[in-house]
Amino acid sequence: MDFRYLGNSGLKVSEITYGNWLTHGSQVENDIAKLSVRAALEAGITTFDTADAYANTVAEEVLGKALKNERRASVEIFTKVYFPTGPKGHNDTGLSRKHIFESIDGSLKRLRTDYVDLYQAHRYDYETPLEETMTAFADIVRAGKALYIGVSEWTAPQLREASALASKLGFQLISNQPQYSMLWRVIESDVVPASEELGISQVVWSPVAQGVLTGKYKPGAPVPEGSRATDSKGGDEMIKNWLRDETLERVQKLQPIADEVGLTMAQLAVAWVLQNPNVASAIIGASKPEQIASNVAAAGVKLEAAVLTAIDEALGDIVERDPAKTTSPASRLA
Repeated sequence: MDFRYLGNSGLKVSEITYGNWLTHGSQVENDIAKLSVRAALEAGITTFDTADAYANTVAEEVLGKALKNERRASVEIFTKVYFPTGPKGHNDTGLSRKHIFESIDGSLKRLRTDYVDLYQAHRYDYETPLEETMTAFADIVRAGKALYIGVSEWTAPQLREASALASKLGFQLISNQPQYSMLWRVIESDVVPASEELGISQVVWSPVAQGVLTGKYKPGAPVPEGSRATDSKGGDEMIKNWLRDETLERVQKLQPIADEVGLTMAQLAVAWVLQNPNVASAIIGASKPEQIASNVAAAGVKLEAAVLTAIDEALGDIVERDPAKTTSPASRLA
């Protein structure tokens, strides 16, 4: 496993992060989830990402149990706050001081730890003054409950304003967690340049585009049984936009490129996002432990310029690049 610094900080993270969105407490049974965490550790992954909203807090509980016997200093635990949790009352959501303070304590209890390495604003909150949010994060850092602060799916202007406030309040904003893959490149034109300027790294989710970039979904064919596209707990909703025949036909053109460099299509997809120097880590999930070792093989892979050009030519104009696609819900109650 290779490691990279997270933003302009001294914190190193594994190039591959294990994430439990759509899996722990939802898509897979708890014993399989624990085996997957064990497989991640054995593969050299030290960074684990979750959120209080995943499976309405259950994902944090599962991860906490799975990591309880690990040396705390040897792993990096990330979680997030914003989306509704618990009974989803009027203050059980957003980035208000009240919700942040109550959420961090709940997350720490579920994760069985005294602190998280990175606490992230899961989306931008248009209904709470940004200064209130950033002041709450500063107080959490000073209290030792979080070592670093990050965000997820924030735009370039939002990152600039938040970074300036963080500096004024005595802490650093070091990361952003956006969707990023060969098919979804909306961060490249605005978010990445702003992040490089501000000392912020990307920890990217869905590098395999919900599994579409594995090549297992074929144009004109039924979706495979047991795949994410058949998961009624949320997976099918997330992947459906990628299942157009035009997209699937283009994705199939990646197979010979993967073969040429000796990678599976999933490994090629993960390696591709790691070629971006502003990406510190790529988040992978797993419904089976054996998937992890395969995806970890993408760490440390260097793709030649000719390979990157061939990928662009294969995918053509189906790639989404519009920076306006980086959005947060307009209302905390949306």
